[in-house]
Amino acid sequence: MTTTLEDRQLDSLFTALSDPTRRDIVARLGAGEATVKELAEPYAMSLQAVSQHIRVLERSGLISQGRHRQTRPCRLEPAALEAALSWIEESRRAWSERMDRMETHLGRLQDGENQ
Repeated sequence: MTTTLEDRQLDSLFTALSDPTRRDIVARLGAGEATVKELAEPYAMSLQAVSQHIRVLERSGLISQGRHRQTRPCRLEPAALEAALSWIEESRRAWSERMDRMETHLGRLQDGENQ
C-alpha cells in the first residue's frame, strides 16, 4: 500500500490529537489566541513540556505560532481540522453504505428462509 502525502498528514494530525493535553490545548485555542505561558497555566508540567506538546501540534498543522513583540501567540489552524473532518465524514458515509447493503442482504436471506 502506497502512503500518500494526505495519509501522512492525517497520521500526524490524529497522532497529535491522541494525547488529552494536546486535545485540550486545541480546544482552548478554539476560543482564541494564547501564548505558551497562558496555555501552560492549568497544567502541572513545565513550560518546556507544554512547548513540546505545542511543537507536535504545530508539526501536524493544527496550530501555528506568530510573533507579537516579545511573545509568540499560538492560534488554531481550522484547515487542518477540516481535513480530519472530511476524512471522518467520508469514512462514516462509506461504513453507513456498507451497513445498509448488509441490512438489505440479511433481509433477503430472511425472506428466503420465510418462504
